[in-house]
Amino acid sequence: MRAISIRTLIRALGLIWLAGFLAGAAPALAGERCVTDDKGREVCLEAPAERIISLSPGATELLFAVGAGEQVVGAMAHSDYPEQAKDIPRIGSHQRLDMEAILSKAPDLIVAWASGNPAGQLEELEGHGATIYYSEPRALDDVAVALERLGRLTGQEARAEEVAAEYRGAIAALEDQYADAEPIRVFYEVWPEPLQTLNDEHLISRVANMCGGENIFGDLERLSPRVDRESVLEADPEAIFTGGSGEADESWLESWKRYEDMTAVKRGNLFFVPPSSIQRPTPRLIDGARVLCEELEEARERL
Repeated sequence: MRAISIRTLIRALGLIWLAGFLAGAAPALAGERCVTDDKGREVCLEAPAERIISLSPGATELLFAVGAGEQVVGAMAHSDYPEQAKDIPRIGSHQRLDMEAILSKAPDLIVAWASGNPAGQLEELEGHGATIYYSEPRALDDVAVALERLGRLTGQEARAEEVAAEYRGAIAALEDQYADAEPIRVFYEVWPEPLQTLNDEHLISRVANMCGGENIFGDLERLSPRVDRESVLEADPEAIFTGGSGEADESWLESWKRYEDMTAVKRGNLFFVPPSSIQRPTPRLIDGARVLCEELEEARERL
């Protein structure tokens, strides 16, 4: 009888201990958050990131968009939107990261630009134990997905889901509006010297396609290939777009005006899109898309 009582007591104490252990472990398990980044890697944090390094202006915008701006302790050069982003300490440029500055911030999350940051330095950061989320939205919906993932990693899920839903709604409206638009052959100039453009895998090309634009260099292998002017002249686009080196700098279009026999020039289809609205994979892509779509409509009126 006594032995049974002791066994019962031990079992009861064991159950109490197990319940206490699970209760203590539950918050840690609930706090862990995992997402898949744009390189297909699983990125996990034990708790929402509190000290974030952003390695591109686009990533900085995305973090502010989901409500995590105050958690960003270091940002890439040219991170200028929203206005508060200008006050964040700089930790390098797309050409060279300031490794000492980054590590001194003791970040619990680094948001990297997969194709725009120095790969060797990113590997070095990982060697120091840094948790890196690689961002590279390629499809239109990837922007919404990036918002949701970063919202999860930063503890800003509710805001992220709201912004992602607004973005998806605006994209769907544009897709419906231009679903039957007559195709226009376009050339998008990323940089003048050396002359650089985009293939169809790039997000800007996806925007142009949505608006009825057909990229004359869409089938090239590289994401952002170099081309020569002779190739552009031979392809004879019906419209040329450029973002320029500033938000209101349309000077890059001037060099094309001397090619008077090119269809885009003859029809007056030389268009400017403010670069930060179209070259950054953020919710502001909607603004750039609307401008580009409206300019393609102008081109259609001149057919």
